[in-house]
Amino acid sequence: MALPASNPSPLTRRDLTAPALRAFFNITRLWDLSTEQERTLLGSPGRSTFFRWKRDLDGALPHDVLERISYLLGIYKALEILFPEPKQADAWVKRPSEAPVFGGQSALERMLGGQVADLFVVRQYLDAQRG
Repeated sequence: MALPASNPSPLTRRDLTAPALRAFFNITRLWDLSTEQERTLLGSPGRSTFFRWKRDLDGALPHDVLERISYLLGIYKALEILFPEPKQADAWVKRPSEAPVFGGQSALERMLGGQVADLFVVRQYLDAQRG
C-alpha cells in the first residue's frame, strides 16, 4: 500500500518574519548602518512599527518588506563571494563606484533611494560581476 505523498505547506509571511529580520539586522550591523538607513531599506515603515520589528522579530512582514530583505540577502551573499575578506565585502557598499549604475555614488546611496528597484539594480549588478 502506497503512503500518501506529503506536501509540506508553503511558508507563510509569519514563518519568514523572524529569520528575515534577524538576517537583516545582522547585515545592517556589519555594514554599520543607522536606524534611518535601516528604515529606508525596509521601505520606511513607521518608527513604532520599525522598533517593534527590531525588538520582537515577530508578526507577518508585508510582502514588499520581505522582497526588500531578500534583495539585501542576495547582495550580502554576492559580496561575500566576490571579496575574500569579509571586512572588504562589508565596506564595499559604502565605497563610491564608477560603474554606470551608480554614477559615482556608493551602492548604499543607490539602495537608499527608497525604491525596491534600487535594491534590484544593486543585486543585478553584483550578480553580473559574479558571472
